[in-house]
Amino acid sequence: MDVSAAERAVTSRHLRRVWALPGTVLGRSGWPPSPGQRLHWHWNYWWQAHLLDTLVDAQLRAASPERLALIRSFVRSVRLRNFGRWTNDYYDDIAWLGLALQRVQSLGIDVGPALAAIDTQLLSGWTAAAGGGIWWRRGDDFKNAPANGPAAIFHARSGNLSRAREMTDWLTSTLVDPASGLVWDGIRTDTGELVKHIYTYCQGVYLGACLELSSMDNAARTVRAVATHCAPDGVIRGQGGGDGGLFGAILARYLALAAQALPGPEASVARSLVLDSAQACWSGAAEGPVFSAYWDRSTPWPLPADAPERDMSVQVGGWMLLEAAATLSPDVAGPPVGG
Repeated sequence: MDVSAAERAVTSRHLRRVWALPGTVLGRSGWPPSPGQRLHWHWNYWWQAHLLDTLVDAQLRAASPERLALIRSFVRSVRLRNFGRWTNDYYDDIAWLGLALQRVQSLGIDVGPALAAIDTQLLSGWTAAAGGGIWWRRGDDFKNAPANGPAAIFHARSGNLSRAREMTDWLTSTLVDPASGLVWDGIRTDTGELVKHIYTYCQGVYLGACLELSSMDNAARTVRAVATHCAPDGVIRGQGGGDGGLFGAILARYLALAAQALPGPEASVARSLVLDSAQACWSGAAEGPVFSAYWDRSTPWPLPADAPERDMSVQVGGWMLLEAAATLSPDVAGPPVGG
């Protein structure tokens, strides 16, 4: 496995200027790009947040001034492409960007105004409907794990532990299946209907929130549930292209943190899930590498016109998985980018 090769592949295929403006860069959402993707008209705010987060992973793994400059340009470009704003109507989107920007700030880049805007909107989303939690988006009647999980992590990392704990407790009491330990998707506040879809990234963000709050019993239970239900033969289950291309990698990010934080046998389980998934992903990649949307099978090559592997989400997801694995094993890291 070579995480540096993954970085080179994803950045070379997807990173381009915004509207041909000097000093700008974002990820094109498809490869080869459609005309709309070439213009960043189809740009997927939350995919960009995870691309930024993964660039920070790479900078922490092998710092370079060139990548740091790229990250600065990327952050400016998010606001430019979002027409001068940091936020949108989706609380999950802005929580993802907030998590990435918190890590950008750790690199010495000033993103204070962005974090303040995101914090304000996340705090405003909390209501008593369905017992608490924030909305999926403004004006909706749905509250879910994909919004409340990353928002809880964001609040914990910004020092607002009381709100982080309220959100995590709400997730535990409302969306954790007491039988399996898995996290359901969400709840419709107008009817009280639980939406019991099981997505890998819901497990990941709940796990991450539990780790931030040192709720180790809940974190360990989640690792066990993931190993039992979400990782056939020890490889994290794929969920296709589009938004699903990032789901497994988000889970892998927090499993890697669990492998380093949990005190019991679940740490070893989490470590194996990440490393075995990374090995499967790497082994099944086409030359490039071009990662499969399903890590337990090979990338179809040549890519069909409708292949999910054309989506930036799938390719960033493969790279993110390898970055997570690199934090657990030096064998994953290849030569430095440009080396």
